[in-house]
Amino acid sequence: MINRSSATVSARDRTIRVRRSSGLLRALAPLVLLTAWLITSFSGLLPERVLPSPLTITRAGIEEYRHGDLIDALLVSGQRVFVGFSLGAAIAVILGIVAATSTFCEYAIDPPMQMLRTLPLFGLIPLFIVWFGVDEQPKIFLIALGAAFPLYLNIYAGIKQIDSKLLEVADALNLTRWERLRHIVFPGALPQALVGMRQALGFAWLSLIVAEQVNASAGLGFIVNNAREFLRTDIVIFGLLVYGIFGLLTDSIVRALERHTLRWSRP
Repeated sequence: MINRSSATVSARDRTIRVRRSSGLLRALAPLVLLTAWLITSFSGLLPERVLPSPLTITRAGIEEYRHGDLIDALLVSGQRVFVGFSLGAAIAVILGIVAATSTFCEYAIDPPMQMLRTLPLFGLIPLFIVWFGVDEQPKIFLIALGAAFPLYLNIYAGIKQIDSKLLEVADALNLTRWERLRHIVFPGALPQALVGMRQALGFAWLSLIVAEQVNASAGLGFIVNNAREFLRTDIVIFGLLVYGIFGLLTDSIVRALERHTLRWSRP
């Protein structure tokens, strides 16, 4: 009993050490890039007009913060992503489950989804403006569209890859449709669905950049567009870095959720 307990503790310690080391390694790459950026900027290898130095961009960010526009812009952009992603995720989950669990619905849903996902978001902007105007609706729907397709594809693939023997067991146990979904389909498709959620969040932030080109009067895209008009490259780069940082943060949240919900699948 003592040996088993010691082995369990040591395995837990090893897991904690591995997680800490992996976290340090993930933080190392951005630090290396930042260092290289600093060196090339200060040495003159990277001209200021092409890419401002990190210190210049930091000063630009402080300037925007002192103006009082940055926090409001982040709240507006974050709200757009939250609402758009929630709408797109709801559509993706429903369509993915229905298409993957019904042959008739698969033929009715999957071909149009495969066709629509190839449409460029920029090409849809004029059409969305005609349909929804230039307020918040086209921005929200562009983000929802960008987030829906990767999540749909992963949910669809995750359900289709479930072991057929598990479905035979469900038939043998006479499980209802809801019991089959709850005990077999949802747990079996969860790993792939979480991968799809990470991809969908990335596409949501990419879609936000596109959406905020549509007559934005507030938000991070509005700050970037104004800076472009005045040739403020430092503020443009700062805005893009903020997009990237928020994308990384949301990805980290889903990674943490993934570790928590899939801990049963690890030895």
